[in-house]
Amino acid sequence: MAFHSVEALKRAAGEFLLWQAVQADDCRDSGSPEEDSWKKMSSLWAAMKETQQAYDPDSRSRSGLAGGDGARLEGPGVGLCDLFLRQIISAALKGGECNACMKRIVAAPTAGASGVLPAVLIPLQKRDRLSDEVMIQALYVAAGFGQVIAQRASISGAEGGCQAEVGSASAMAAAALVHLKGGTAGQMANACALALANTLGLVCDPVGGLVEVPCVTRNVMGAVNALSCAEMALSGVESRIPCDEVIDAMGAVGAALPSSLRETGQGGLAATPTGRRFAERVVTESEGET
Repeated sequence: MAFHSVEALKRAAGEFLLWQAVQADDCRDSGSPEEDSWKKMSSLWAAMKETQQAYDPDSRSRSGLAGGDGARLEGPGVGLCDLFLRQIISAALKGGECNACMKRIVAAPTAGASGVLPAVLIPLQKRDRLSDEVMIQALYVAAGFGQVIAQRASISGAEGGCQAEVGSASAMAAAALVHLKGGTAGQMANACALALANTLGLVCDPVGGLVEVPCVTRNVMGAVNALSCAEMALSGVESRIPCDEVIDAMGAVGAALPSSLRETGQGGLAATPTGRRFAERVVTESEGET
């Protein structure tokens, strides 16, 4: 990958559109023509939409901890959020639940954070009647920022906590949203930085070691955070800390987290009395199946 920093991405966007710079880099890395790169990204976008369309409110994860909640947010709601925001919340829950229920998902950037990007992109496409072509361009933008985060810090919960998974997904989604609303490369970088800064220090504490609680609802947080950070960046709010420095800080924070807060299921919510009881039940049921 040619882009080891967001600053390099921004410079490339001065010569091309940012999404085109990411696509060109992908073609150089893979040795494939633009048509093949576009076809692969198109298939990822189609898979994201299919996951949402195939959501089954009756499906439950093997533990019984996840499933059905995405359907609860369908409809007009209780008056706190407008329909668009409820659609985002619902889509994020559905994405996280589909992962927990072993359905087909797109890891963006990971399976545990797979609900974030589709949760903001699919409702926006429907509301604003955007073409699939524009949405695929947005995925290139998200991929570009995600690759820089992966290189400079981490996208692994085991390595950097949930900030590296849901936080990275939120930052990628924020940048993609800015692109879709006609923002500049600088605004994309600000949105990415703000989203990461807002999730800095977020721990990975899956109850029972399963990517279900609190992982599914954290996808909602990542999606709503992305929306608010894109809104801020498009309105002229800037990150006081440059995006690359925010990414580096996230990497340093992740390295400083104790192992109990990095996907081991030994700290945080997983270590609560109820969390431990769930873990014991999961172990007992697994032993009963063998």
